[in-house]
Amino acid sequence: MATKTETTVEQKLRALYDLQLIDSRVDEIRNVRGELPLEVQDLEDDVLGLKTRLDKLKTDIETINFEIGAKKNLIEEAKTLMKKYAEQQKNVRNSREFNSLTKEVEFQELEIQLAEKNIKEFKAQIDQKKEVVAETKEHLSERETHLKHKKGELNAILAETEKEEKALLEKSASYEGQIEERLVKAYKRIRQNVKNGLAVVPIERGASGGSFFTIPPQVQVEIASRKKIITDEHSGRILVDSTLADEQQEKMEKLFSSLK
Repeated sequence: MATKTETTVEQKLRALYDLQLIDSRVDEIRNVRGELPLEVQDLEDDVLGLKTRLDKLKTDIETINFEIGAKKNLIEEAKTLMKKYAEQQKNVRNSREFNSLTKEVEFQELEIQLAEKNIKEFKAQIDQKKEVVAETKEHLSERETHLKHKKGELNAILAETEKEEKALLEKSASYEGQIEERLVKAYKRIRQNVKNGLAVVPIERGASGGSFFTIPPQVQVEIASRKKIITDEHSGRILVDSTLADEQQEKMEKLFSSLK
C-alpha cells in the first residue's frame, strides 16, 4: 500500500469505511453482551453482601449465647451464695447479723430473677436472628442461582465472541495506523457524537445512511468522484458512495468470517 503521504482520497475513504465496519462489528458483539457484565457484577456484590450479613448474624448469635452462659454462671454463683448465707444464719449471734444475711439472700434472689429475665430476652433475640438467618439464606440461595445462570450466559457469549472481538480490535488498531492521525481523530470524535457510533456512512436513496435529509445531486456527484472527503452538513458524518460501501462491505464480510 502507498505511504500515508501518497495515499489518495479514495484510499483514505476506503480505509475509513473499513475501520467503521470493523468498529461497528465490535459494537455489535458488545451489544449482544449487553448489560450482562454489569448484571453479573451486581449479583456478585449482592451475594457477597448477603454472606457478610450471615457472618455477622452468626457472630451476633455466638455473642448472645456467650452472654446467656455468663448469666447462667451468675445464677449458679448466686445459688451457691444463698446456700452459704443460709448456713451462716444458723450460727448467728444476734438479729442484726441474721437480718444482714437475709438481705444478702434477698439480693441474690433478685440477681437470679434479673439474670433469668436477661436470659429470656437473649433467647428471644436469638430466635429473631435465626428467622433473619433463614430469610437471608433463602435470599442468598436465590441470588446464587441467578448469578450462576447469568454467569453461564456471559461465559457462553464470551466463549463465542471473545476471540473475534480481540482479533477485531487488533485489526481496528492496524487500520488506524494506515490512516493519517488527523482523520483518525476526526473519525473518533464523530463516532462519539452520533447515533450508533456511525461516523462513516454511505449514501442511501439520495440521503446519508440513517438520515432523511436529502443530499443535493451535485454533492452526490462529488462524493462519487472520491476526490475529497465530504461530511454531511446535518450530522457531520463522513460520506461515501454506495458502490464503494458495497465493495468494502463484501471485503470485510470475508474478513469477519475468517476471524470467527
